[in-house]
Amino acid sequence: MSPTTETVVVVDTMVVGWLINHDPRDLKDTYRALIGDASIVLALQTLGEMRAGTLESNWGEFRTRRLQRALADFEIARPDEATADAYARLRADCRRIGHGLHDKKHDGDRWIAATAVRLGVPLVSHDRIFLNVPGLRIITAHSH
Repeated sequence: MSPTTETVVVVDTMVVGWLINHDPRDLKDTYRALIGDASIVLALQTLGEMRAGTLESNWGEFRTRRLQRALADFEIARPDEATADAYARLRADCRRIGHGLHDKKHDGDRWIAATAVRLGVPLVSHDRIFLNVPGLRIITAHSH
């Protein structure tokens, strides 16, 4: 497994959580190696999911600030009309081929994937829902 040759990647919520926190399954080092020297961009959806997690888990002020400082190291891709178009295309294409990403429960995942598609960069994820999505390049530790 060698690092990507990409200069920029979008990283999904699960993997960014591993990169900045403890990963009990030791996948942090695996994904750090896969990302290599690429710059990490986060979808606005990921930022929202991370912040919601602190509230839902009743994190204290110290822990929450530590997360905010860690997240400040990453660029956040702001949604725009091109991202909305990518989201719509992903939903329609996945529905047409029967891929699970079209399901309503994956709305957040679609926004993250749409961010990568809109930027024209790969998505780094350990979530199998992103495998075989039309137009989405994925970097994962899973064997396809």
